[in-house]
Amino acid sequence: MKRIVLFAILLTTSFGYTQTLLSYEKSPVFKACDSVAVEQMKSCFNFTLNTFIYENFKVPQIVTDESYVGDVQVLFEVNKEGEFKAIYTDAIYEELKEESKRVFDSLPKIQPATYNGNPTFVQYSISIAIPLVEPVEKTELPTDEVQLTEKDSLNATLSNEFDDIAKGLKAYEKLEYDSELNIPFTHAYYAHFDDEMNAIGANSHTAAKPFVYSDVARYYDIKGEKESLAKETDSWLGRKVFNEHLVEVQGKDYWFTVDPILDLQVGKDTEAEFSSTWNNTRGINIQAGLGKRFNLTASVYESQGRFADYYNQYAESLKAFGPDPAIIPGRGIGKRFKENSYDYPVAEAYMSYTPADFLNIQFGHGKNFIGDGYRSLLQSDVSSPYPYLKLNATFWKIKYTSTWMWLKDVRPEVVVDDAFLTKYMANHYLSWNVSKRLNIGFFESVIWSDTNGRGFDINYLNPIVFFRAIEFQTGQGAGNAILGLSSKYKWNNKVNIYGQFILDEFSLSDVKAGEKSWKNKFGYQLGAKYFNAFEVDNLLLQAEYNRVRPYTYSHNTQILNYANFNEPMAHLWGANFKELVLIGRYNYKRWFADAKFIIGQRGFDYNTDEDNFSYGGDIYRDYNDRNADTGITIGQGNKTNSFMTEIQAGYLLNPATNLKLFTNIIYRDFNPDAITASTTDSNTFWFSIGVRTDLFNWYNDF
Repeated sequence: MKRIVLFAILLTTSFGYTQTLLSYEKSPVFKACDSVAVEQMKSCFNFTLNTFIYENFKVPQIVTDESYVGDVQVLFEVNKEGEFKAIYTDAIYEELKEESKRVFDSLPKIQPATYNGNPTFVQYSISIAIPLVEPVEKTELPTDEVQLTEKDSLNATLSNEFDDIAKGLKAYEKLEYDSELNIPFTHAYYAHFDDEMNAIGANSHTAAKPFVYSDVARYYDIKGEKESLAKETDSWLGRKVFNEHLVEVQGKDYWFTVDPILDLQVGKDTEAEFSSTWNNTRGINIQAGLGKRFNLTASVYESQGRFADYYNQYAESLKAFGPDPAIIPGRGIGKRFKENSYDYPVAEAYMSYTPADFLNIQFGHGKNFIGDGYRSLLQSDVSSPYPYLKLNATFWKIKYTSTWMWLKDVRPEVVVDDAFLTKYMANHYLSWNVSKRLNIGFFESVIWSDTNGRGFDINYLNPIVFFRAIEFQTGQGAGNAILGLSSKYKWNNKVNIYGQFILDEFSLSDVKAGEKSWKNKFGYQLGAKYFNAFEVDNLLLQAEYNRVRPYTYSHNTQILNYANFNEPMAHLWGANFKELVLIGRYNYKRWFADAKFIIGQRGFDYNTDEDNFSYGGDIYRDYNDRNADTGITIGQGNKTNSFMTEIQAGYLLNPATNLKLFTNIIYRDFNPDAITASTTDSNTFWFSIGVRTDLFNWYNDF
């Protein structure tokens, strides 16, 4: 039992320390060991320590009287000043624990261990045999693991693996940074290695996100980046707050980390009746690796919050069937909390398996993204999480991604027996590096529903099938297929040009006639990135233009629209819009700053008794409710001009967990031609400050 208790303590207090044991260049040195060869210093340290304990340890009388035979377990540290400190002791007698602490407190100050010539701390475990046995000096012991036998020592073990306490455990080596786990997708963090991934000649594929660590490791040293940001601190609390995972465990064939998740913020919305805004998220994140080819991660969030008024109105416009008043954008159903706030629990997890070097398979509950821009017209991460199965195959100059998703239509009119309607989505994305500079991607997607007991259509399970062909075979009303094209050109190592084209439906004859037919449902994106702009390291500038015609992504069978949980699966604005996005991102060591400007024009429905036509912006409307067949233009309907700027700055508290201190300022000007029940004029200034574990994208730009 005592070993179990000690093992548990070690998990929560010690594994962050042990990584040092594998990397320091010189062990601590007693004065008696000054003249020995470097390769014998560890052996000399071990013998001198054991001798000191043997000569100074006074076995308590009760232990002698009861003829006890056993041991005392001690976890101790030699700090940067060369001082010994017993961190934890475990023994059957309290008197043995006290005596062990006394002996270690009486040890002399010695020369500390060094790493790259600089003093550093080290941590060891030792098992003191009772009754004591006089140590015998060994001169030819291994230098990487010092062990003295039971016959001629205190049965002490000073090793990197806590052999006597938790057999098989090793110093944590930060294996996640070479694993098949996903790098949590945030635009801000991906900007750190965007230029390295897009260097001319790099055979990388950057559209299908999130990336796995092993793919990025070939171009960018994430582990080195994290280590370079480490703060010098001697305390356990300091290391856990500023440098390490809360729990770091590694064995022979496994590893895992455990961290808390926080998003605690307060703010003010100048426009709202309840002007104070806040968010209170607590959760836990677990990462693990089993063997070399199997990884998993899980995150559970418990959250309550109240946001800016425009954000709350949008959340409530997404309301699902049932008593719950809102869907928090990108997170899920929000229950009523107190008078004017929401409670929105979220869980995300996935398993990642790599049966061969060219193939990765993931099954989980989360989100995916396809594109090189801030927005995606193919598949975005603005929707609430969903179950998915994903295959990534990489070979030659090709990366092929096939994803199957289980989505939900949560509108009241499609609910059966109080259960949301299940719909399915499958897509293929083939990325081809045509040359050292040019990449082209081909995309196709199909959505079908669970009506009439159809379930998951096995026709779409084939990862290389052409969805359009299957759609014709099963009936055009059975699914909604969309085609897309992406491209990226590396102008040089500092400038990339990228774009996307989405095609939902197209009539060439109407284009030639110049009639602007409603059938021409398509959109496109053009963008550029400027890395290390104006010779400033880590400054990224980005400009992006998005334009999507009315009725794109919608369908005459509404359950087949390109959406999930009342949210789009592509661009946040649905359709019938044009938008210019300007972004600047900068980071210096642990400091960061982002600025974003969005200028847009959208066309909304009037939703009145006099005019209840669909003008093509709401992808949940039946496109047969359209106002006309021809003369269809972007911005038709209730034309709305909008401007939004978001500025964020902060400090990275912990690189290992991406815990940040931040302040965020949003200004939003929203001006529809006509004020309706669903479209109101808004002029918002929203200020927030807080601390957040940054693991996913928050989109505030509705």
